[in-house]
Amino acid sequence: MNFSAFHIKKMSTFAFHSYINKILNSKLKMKKLGFLVTGAALCVCIFNTSCSSGQEAKLRSEIDSVSYAIGLVNGDGFKQSLQDLPGEALNVDDFLAGFILAMKGKESSYKMTVEDAQSYIQNYFMRIQMQKMAEMRGEGEAFLAENQNKEGVITTESGLQYKVITEGKGEKPVATDRVKAHYTGTLLDGTKFDSSIDRGEPMVFELNRVIPGWTEGLQLMSVGSKYIFWIPSDLAYGERGAGDIIAPNSTLIFEVELLEIVKE
Repeated sequence: MNFSAFHIKKMSTFAFHSYINKILNSKLKMKKLGFLVTGAALCVCIFNTSCSSGQEAKLRSEIDSVSYAIGLVNGDGFKQSLQDLPGEALNVDDFLAGFILAMKGKESSYKMTVEDAQSYIQNYFMRIQMQKMAEMRGEGEAFLAENQNKEGVITTESGLQYKVITEGKGEKPVATDRVKAHYTGTLLDGTKFDSSIDRGEPMVFELNRVIPGWTEGLQLMSVGSKYIFWIPSDLAYGERGAGDIIAPNSTLIFEVELLEIVKE
C-alpha cells in the first residue's frame, strides 16, 4: 500500500519462511560469543563432543557447562522460532538427527546432501505459502460474496464494497488531493492492525499514494463522511501482504472518517 502511516512491525505472517530464507541465502559465519549468541555460529563449540538427543549432560568441566548453556539457550530460541512453522508440527527427533549428523560432520551418513536439503526446505515453504495464499483469497472471496447482499452495502465495478455510516456535506476529493482522515483497519477475523484513532492523531496523505481501495473509496466520500470499506486483496496489499499481521491475499476492512481536504 505504500502507506507510510501504517506502523506495522515486521515482515509477514510467514516469519519463519523469511528466517529460513535468510539461512539459505547467506553463509553463516562465526561471530564472537557475547551475551547474545546465534545458534549457527555456536555449533563449532561441540563438533567433537558425544552429542545425543537422549543423553543427559554431565557438566564435569567448564567447557561442558558452556556447551550445555549454549545448547539450552539456542534450543529455546529454535523452539520459539519453530512454533510458527507453517504446515504440520516439526518432527523434533528428525530435526535433531539431522542436526547432530551435520554437527559431527558425518556426511557419509546423510540421507540427503546439504544442497538437496536447502532445495527441499525452499520448495516446502513455497508450497505451504502458496496454499495459505489460496486459502486467504478463497476466504476473502467467500466473505465478499455474502457481504454484498447485506443491507446498505454497495459494490463498485472494481469489487470494492462500502457502506455509508454518516454522509457528510463537504466537497469530495480527487485522486491528486491530500486529505486528512481518521481510520481503523481490521482483518476479517476482527484483528485490528492499525488505527489512527488509537494513536490519537489523524493521518494526512495523498490519495494517489495509498492502496487502490483507498484511492477509489475516499473519492466517493464527502468531507465529514464516515464509511466502512471492505477491500478485496487485489485492491489492498495483494500477494505481498504487509507486516506480521496482514497475510498475502488478505481482504481488509476499514472504517474511515474523512475530516478535510488539505489545501496547500
